[in-house]
Amino acid sequence: MKRIDFFFVALACSWGASSTVLLADTAAERLNASATVLKEIMEAPDQGIPEDLLGKAHCVAVIPGVKKAGFIIGAKYGRGFLMCRKDIGAGWGSPAAVRVEGGSFGFQIGVSETDVVMLLMDQRSMKGILSSKFTLGGGAEVAAGPVGRSTTAQTDATMRAKILSYSRSRGVFAGLALTGATLRQDKDENKALYGKALTNEQIVDSKVAPPKEATDLLNLLNKYSRR
Repeated sequence: MKRIDFFFVALACSWGASSTVLLADTAAERLNASATVLKEIMEAPDQGIPEDLLGKAHCVAVIPGVKKAGFIIGAKYGRGFLMCRKDIGAGWGSPAAVRVEGGSFGFQIGVSETDVVMLLMDQRSMKGILSSKFTLGGGAEVAAGPVGRSTTAQTDATMRAKILSYSRSRGVFAGLALTGATLRQDKDENKALYGKALTNEQIVDSKVAPPKEATDLLNLLNKYSRR
């Protein structure tokens, strides 16, 4: 077997193993992982998401462990949660499950896992992301979010962006533009959490009580988004 063929087989096996692990996770475990990701990011010295930006956000999406694999054609896949609120300064609502999916074309080899956090800064983006499928950069400008304790150093492009995105891979945290990836609601995950296949819009617009597994995540959001 040629070396490149052997690598392709090994890569496919690694991707399959990663996907199996991902699919074996429960919704409750992903909520706990989301809380851990947000806590570690916000507590990073001078490298977290600015709290004043979090305080102005209408929604926050946390997707722990987005899997990415590539051999010429790349692919990304991850599952996480979206939390929104009715008014700026109000408490955060129950988590709605989302999937992030996307592809890329170009020479690339490897497998990686990345934590992703997105801030939705206006109601239009909030409504778009509650649809069954939303393309980042298609209906709202997406930009790599600034890091640090405040937003004093952010650029005009960041100020205009409707969605700010961040990533953490191998301990390195930074802003990341995810233009082209899609977000879909995950009704199977919602059913696991709420007992029925609610849409994300139903969860955000209703007063459905959050599952107990979401307590840590919601407490962290409330803690770091106070203004």
